[in-house]
Amino acid sequence: MDHADLESFFDLGNSTKRGRQNGSIGYKGHGTKIFYKSEEVLVNTTKNGLNLRAQMEQPWEKLNNRTMPEYVLNEEAVKEGNSGTHIRITGFKSGHGFSPASLTYNKIEHYLKWKTLAGSTGHFFTDDFREMEITVTLGDEIDDTRDQLAMNNKLEFPTEQREPGEGQFSESRMCKHYPPRELTVETENGNTTTVEVVGMVGGKDARNELPTYGKHSAQFGVWLAKDHIKVERVNDTISHDNEFLHFFFIANCQDLELSANREKIRNKSSPVYQAVVEELSHYLSKIASDPWFKDYLSHRRKAKLTRRAESQQSSIEKREQRIHERNQFTPSNDAEVVLGLERSNRFGTEPEITVEDYDPSAEVNALVRQDTNLYASSIHCQLTDHFEADKPLESVDKIICWSYGDRDDLSELERSGYHSGEISIDFENERLIYNNGRRHNIHIVTVQDRL
Repeated sequence: MDHADLESFFDLGNSTKRGRQNGSIGYKGHGTKIFYKSEEVLVNTTKNGLNLRAQMEQPWEKLNNRTMPEYVLNEEAVKEGNSGTHIRITGFKSGHGFSPASLTYNKIEHYLKWKTLAGSTGHFFTDDFREMEITVTLGDEIDDTRDQLAMNNKLEFPTEQREPGEGQFSESRMCKHYPPRELTVETENGNTTTVEVVGMVGGKDARNELPTYGKHSAQFGVWLAKDHIKVERVNDTISHDNEFLHFFFIANCQDLELSANREKIRNKSSPVYQAVVEELSHYLSKIASDPWFKDYLSHRRKAKLTRRAESQQSSIEKREQRIHERNQFTPSNDAEVVLGLERSNRFGTEPEITVEDYDPSAEVNALVRQDTNLYASSIHCQLTDHFEADKPLESVDKIICWSYGDRDDLSELERSGYHSGEISIDFENERLIYNNGRRHNIHIVTVQDRL
């Protein structure tokens, strides 16, 4: 950076990316200002034989004291040809409820590949893709499982395996790529836009080769993207008789408009959005009709029957042994959470909550009675399971769970939102507030605390 670039870096709303050259992401000049929430920002940059060292001390403290933070600039000549920029942020204020120790290599890799430019699909559609090398090093006190995380900025699919494998579960590693395609979409007002779509269909073992770390229900399906970065899923573009879990498709459209934090699409009522979704539904209907996909589903159905038969062979003796070995009641499935709730009622726990109807296959799987009222309820072993299963919140009055689950995952939901809405969790008052155009309060019942 030169003097003008450096000034733009520190200045709010001043960006050098107005022309969006070289496929750059962002142009509002807001992103780097999160660095102000720190104890020090140090920028060391060299361009055209001149080294600039800009140091800003206590920017967050000064902003809170209504003082505009400024940087001290030192410059010196360096050897012609040297270039590059190094930025160091010290004492970043991460926010309430966030622990740096929770940022393991796995979580960082998952976040970078699924939420940022590190998971770009741009390389599928251009020959002059700007490739990056990304490395992350953590202190051993945070994560000592590897020396560092190293990756590029390409979203890459697992290798294809179109034929079933060996063994009982032959479909688990099956995988087929559907090559990049540019779809021209005409809107109802006569305008056109381009959708760049690429994707894969695969079994569980193939999907596990992507850095999802088991969270398939929250990551797979059909994604809309802008700047080749995934933004929101539109799983209803897949016909209901095909589970979205097997699909992983990214559809990029530059005419989508995003919220300020780039986590939501805000022009969903526009002709562009409606035309893109309609075209995707048509495109994916062809994928669902692919003879290979039908063969994959056939192998999967056979494997599912095998798994079910093996599960049914679990003996009563083993279940009795599990009961004898545990020190206290701990549910292993949603039905046992129902048993725990009924047990808490027998112990006289107030308020009394009884399950009047329970259908494990339903989206909202229970109706419960408290006092004289019926409440639509979702029952899970952990609160986090509700989101893992991609269940709705709009029609739920209560979520009944044994425990909350991983609170780091819940904090991430509060930051990123859910199903185009905002979430906040009031642990003290046991409620979840969901705002998706209207405010919806959901009572959280933790059965473990009732026993």
